[in-house]
Amino acid sequence: MSSKPLIGIIDDERNIQATLVAILERHGYSAISAFTGRQGLQMIAENTPDVLLLDLGLPDGEGVDLLQTIRQEYPSLPVIVVTANDSLNNAIASIKIGAFHFISKPYVPEELLSLVAKAIEHRGLRQETVVLRAETERLKKRVLRAESQLRPVFKNAKMCELFELMDQIAPSEANVLVVGESGVGKEIFANRIHEKSARSAGPLVKLNCAAFPQNMIEGELFGYKKGAFTGASQDFPGMLSAAGGGTLFLDEIAEMPVDLQTRFLRVLQEREFRPLGSTQIMKADFRLVSASNRQPEEVIRTGRLREDLFYRLNTFTLNIPPLRERTEDIPELAQLFLQRFCSQMHKQIMTIQSEAYDALLRYHWPGNVRQLQNVIERAVVLTQGSMITPRNLPHEVVHGVPFDPASGPLPVQDTSQLSPVRPHRLMTDSQSFNLAEREKAALVAALDQCNGNKKKAAELLGIHRPTLYTKLKKFGLAV
Repeated sequence: MSSKPLIGIIDDERNIQATLVAILERHGYSAISAFTGRQGLQMIAENTPDVLLLDLGLPDGEGVDLLQTIRQEYPSLPVIVVTANDSLNNAIASIKIGAFHFISKPYVPEELLSLVAKAIEHRGLRQETVVLRAETERLKKRVLRAESQLRPVFKNAKMCELFELMDQIAPSEANVLVVGESGVGKEIFANRIHEKSARSAGPLVKLNCAAFPQNMIEGELFGYKKGAFTGASQDFPGMLSAAGGGTLFLDEIAEMPVDLQTRFLRVLQEREFRPLGSTQIMKADFRLVSASNRQPEEVIRTGRLREDLFYRLNTFTLNIPPLRERTEDIPELAQLFLQRFCSQMHKQIMTIQSEAYDALLRYHWPGNVRQLQNVIERAVVLTQGSMITPRNLPHEVVHGVPFDPASGPLPVQDTSQLSPVRPHRLMTDSQSFNLAEREKAALVAALDQCNGNKKKAAELLGIHRPTLYTKLKKFGLAV
């Protein structure tokens, strides 16, 4: 079998066929030809050429119609239209249908050969892209399967109820709003909803509305055409398009600019949208899961979230309780993270000393499950032996005392004689900091521990850096 690229020719003039074949074969190609559209389709089916040279004036029909058929049946085959009908209308019609290029007779052989070489290169790149996409999807499905095997461990009755409700609503097309503090596991719920839905074979596209400046998020969501605004150097399909046939997860939905919320509401109502700088209306085919780290009533009252959009988002609302209200889940979660990180770091499976467990149970966890995960990872890194002790845990977790921004660390009480107390009981103690004070103190402590490095502070707290900036602004701390 020849290793030379095979070029197909459909042209009803015998002398032109002969000339094309001679030129192509002289430059290292193999060539095969047909006189009519019907013969051409048979030739493509039997020989699978790498590039097709197509005349528009054929005895058994219009070449434009044949091009339409070829594009539908062989979408990866580059077609170069070679015709004496050199009108602009023919050129535009051919390119719109999907021709790789358009060249008029008489042509310069070097120009034709250059187009053929480019078409072959283009096809090779497309085939590589298809392979890479298939490999990406395969790896994505493997990751999703691995995540599904790590089924969240719950002993808390509220969490068990939420998990059962989630599995009930996942197969539907209903919009879901997941509400909970940063780090409680909202994204895990979104992953689970997608995995259990009828759209699981489609993409799960995630957009954190707090991660982009206001002037960028519209383009990220809707997409844009080249030149739509300064910096738009190429077309970008956007998240709405990328989520076609799958699920769109909008995290921190209340951080979406209010004027953009109006436009997004119309997408949910009309199921169509228009990219920036484009006149083309695109169909919206996605299932929406959104999340907020604030209660809807609060963000609606402060004007951060449109009430009419909220009613579109919350066909079902899943309120995930913070970790301090479900401390019975801490041992199982800690054990899950312990096994995961020991395996990743190729360390022997460790155990957690009872005193360390007591500290984990007493702590108020402002960063919730994500913070617990980071604490266990840190402990696995620091532990030399087979047992995690309080020495391997952060200071604030062991002593359960937040930092006062004005005076530094508060006096540490002796915890050796304390019996394990559930954090939610600590939260009701009149002498304890309220939640806002604890959160602010945790931010200051993290920044102090990381010498002001905001990226490291966000990682220590188990939150995204944009969320850290939002919280620093909320408490009037320097950003």
